[in-house]
Parts: sequence; structure tokens; C-alpha cells
Amino acid sequence: MSAETSVTLGTGPLTEAELVAVARHGAAVVLSAESAAAMQSSRSVIEELAADDKPHYGVSTGFGALAVKQIIPEQRRQLQRSLIRSHAASSGAEVDREVIRALMLNRLSTLATGRTGVRPVVAHAYAGLLNAGITPVVGEYGSLGCSGDLAPLSHCALALMGEGSVRTADGELTPAAQALAAAGLEPVELQEKEGLALINGTDGMLGMLTLAIADLRRLLGTADLAAAMSVEGLLGSDAVFAADLQALRPQPGQAESAANIRAVLAGSVLIEEQKTGGFTRVQDAYSLRCAPQVHGAARSTLLHAETVAQCERASAIDNPVVTPDGRLESNGNFHGAPVGYVLDFLAIAVADVASMSERRTDRFLDRSRSHGLNAFLAFDPGVDSGHMIAQYTQAGIVSELKRLAVPASVDSIPSSAMQEDHVSMGWAAGLKLRRAVDGLTRVLAIELLTSARALDMRDGGVATSRSAPAVTAVRSALRAMVAGPGPDRYLAPEIEAARVLVADGSLLAAADSVLGRPLL
Repeated sequence: MSAETSVTLGTGPLTEAELVAVARHGAAVVLSAESAAAMQSSRSVIEELAADDKPHYGVSTGFGALAVKQIIPEQRRQLQRSLIRSHAASSGAEVDREVIRALMLNRLSTLATGRTGVRPVVAHAYAGLLNAGITPVVGEYGSLGCSGDLAPLSHCALALMGEGSVRTADGELTPAAQALAAAGLEPVELQEKEGLALINGTDGMLGMLTLAIADLRRLLGTADLAAAMSVEGLLGSDAVFAADLQALRPQPGQAESAANIRAVLAGSVLIEEQKTGGFTRVQDAYSLRCAPQVHGAARSTLLHAETVAQCERASAIDNPVVTPDGRLESNGNFHGAPVGYVLDFLAIAVADVASMSERRTDRFLDRSRSHGLNAFLAFDPGVDSGHMIAQYTQAGIVSELKRLAVPASVDSIPSSAMQEDHVSMGWAAGLKLRRAVDGLTRVLAIELLTSARALDMRDGGVATSRSAPAVTAVRSALRAMVAGPGPDRYLAPEIEAARVLVADGSLLAAADSVLGRPLL
């Protein structure tokens, strides 16, 4: 598949930007000479062990609870094939393409460290799948997040063998053998240890964590933007966001969020009019006044998640692993607890940020709290319903986000005849976080759509805007896609248009262009 950029894998860690480039934007993957040398070195260790008469886990024995059985040399390639075929046992809805590409890149990065004992040809073949845009079909159920994301990774290894189902670069569902042949790729016959090395890592949950971090960084900036627009649209006060007040509680995320809100509101005529026009409201509601505290806590959570993801992308996870001094050692590094915890932690933060956004939106629609706006922002209340049901949509999403915030990582279910008697459920945590991120995107889109409508009703539209310059720029970007107030229209397409502008960063970019700095 064509890509304007490429990512070179050495023995060091992947970056977030590299993973997003490959998983989401189709960047090509290249293996360095350094990684090839490291893989060849560790492969020689495996070959020496395979040649002796002692049992070595993953090389000359069965797996998991079957590790007590020693396998004769003539059956070892069949052992690897059987491992992959039996473990490719996922079920359910097909997992998103970008998640599987992220999973594959993370596994390839671990192979490239030279700590897994695979031949370089296996890694090059895996890179070939990514570069050809061949994406194995994986169902959402099958990983318990321990001993690696076994089922998802097995489907990928199965495709490497020329078996199973895949999607081509253009999304066509096809047998793996046919897709490989069309791309000029040869199926790989796995040798000792290689099947195990292809499936024993936290790669899927890590991929979902890394993608979510990239999305949430943008969405938390958008949440600050939305909060600022709601403060302005509800004729609130900007005094509570002052830097000296934030410094009394020196939480770094809170300070960043407050600084963003101050920047967006700078130059607002509507805000200034409240200060000079006999303003009598002593305090705004929590959903306005406490936005930096909640958004800031989410930012701090995101920072912790970034630290965990960085450590994980720098890891060489396999069991057993070939150490730098040439030992083959069993270990427990495949356990997904570190990743599972932060996936769940982020889902909690997402639910809270969305809940506050919905509360701000609701204030616009209640005539007793909107300070002079039409009920439900209707053009002709009674005849029109305005944004009444848009808030229902928000409320339904927020309720779902609260359910998604229930942690997966507190659960465990024994498997493999009690050999794997404690598991992380990190894969499940990753899948629900992806749904939560999508929900937050939609909730913020509705808040922005609502605040822009309220501001248009206050000042007559963008052409006569009394908003802060950054808010005016955002309103203009929205109005390029969604018409201003008027009699009721088919609302779902307008919500979708706003969602796209939030998801692709267009509204943030509009504000950033005025502020001269990013709201991240």
C-alpha cells in the first residue's frame, strides 16, 4: 500500500507517532540492519537448544498446561502450526483495521528487538503483510489479556502462514493465501519457538491504548474549547479561571485547562459586558466554574497513561525470552495488568468529562437557566423543538459511558487448566475505551453545536459576532458545514457534521489559528 512516510524498526522503542502513522495512516515499515543482526543472534541460541536432548519450553515442549510434554524434532514444525491454528479462535464482531495494524506493528517491534528468537525472515514476512495492507480478520472476543493477546495475535500469525481470512488494502474480504499471492508474498513455515513468539504479547491492548491517547489529547483540548464557548454562551464569568486562583491548587493538568479556557475567552465582548452591565450572579454552576478541575484531572490521568504506554512500547515481551547474554528464560511479562489498569482509568476520566459537557449543554436548553435564550434554543418554541432531542442523545451516550467506566481489569477468570489462573482482561478494557472515546467525541460535538447556536441567537450570527476571536473562528468553521438558527431541520446530519469536525481536529485548528498555539 502506498504511504508517504515509513517507520524504521530497530531494537529500540516505538513512538506514539510511529504507531499512529502505521496503524491509522498506512505508513510503510522497514526493519533495520541492527534488528536483523539481533534477531539472527538470538535465533542461534534457539537452534542450539533445539539440537540438544533437554526439554526447553516453547522450543521442544507443548504450551501452557501442556508444557510437560516433550516434542520430538520431527513434530516441532507441526507443533507451531497447531499452536497457531488452535489459538486463532476469536469470535464476534470484526475488530477495526487500525487496531489490528497497531497490534501487528507492536508485535513486529518486539520481534525486531532480537529477544524472541525468531528468524529475520519471519519478521520481514510480517512487515510484508503490513506494507501490503493485508489485515487479518479478528473477532472482538478471544483475548483474556494474559499470555498475550493470544487469539488476536494468532489470527495474524495464521495469515502469515497463508491461512485464515484477511482484508486487502481496499477492504475486500479474501482468503489469506490468495491475498499473499496477489501481493507477491510467500507463506512462512514456522520453526521452533516462532509460533509462540508471534502470539505472546500485550500488543493489541497496547495498540488500543496508544491510539486512544492520541485521540484523547485532541479531545481534552476540544473539551476546554467547548467549556469556554459554553461559558460565553451562558454569559458566565471568566474570573474563576485566573492563573493565581489555579495556583492555589497546583495540579498541572488543571492549570493547563484553565489557561486554555482563558485564552479562548480572551477578547470576548459578551464576557466583558457582564462585568460592566450590572452583573449580579455571584457564582456560575459547577459545570462551568469547575471545568479546569475536571478536565485537568483527566489530563493528569492521560499523562499517567502516556508514561505506561511509553514503557510498554519499549518492552520486549515474550515467554520464554532470549536474554542479551544468551539464556532462554520463562517470565511473566506478558501479563496485561499495567495496560489494563490505565485503559480502565482513562474510561473513567472520559465518562466524567462527557458528563460535565452534557450538563453544560442542558443549561442552554432550560429557559430558567439560560439567561434570556429561547426554550430549547427553538426558533419558535412550541412550534419548534430546537436542540431538545440533541441533549437526549448526549444523555444516552453519557449513560452508556458510565457503564463503560466499570473497570474490566478487576475481573479475572481462570483458564488453561488453572495454569493461567489470573488474567488482566486488558483487551476488553481496550475495546470499551475505544467505544468511550467515540462517545466523548459525539458529546462534545453536540455541546459545540449547541453553544454556537446559542451565541448566534445572542448576537445575530458570525457576521455580527461579539464572541472572543477564537470562538468566532470556531463558529465560522461550524457554520461552513451547518446552517445557523432557523425553523427545525433534520438534525442528525448536523450532529454528524459537527462530530467529524471534532474528530478530525478542524475546530481545534480554527481556534489555534487565532491563538497562535495549540489547545492540547
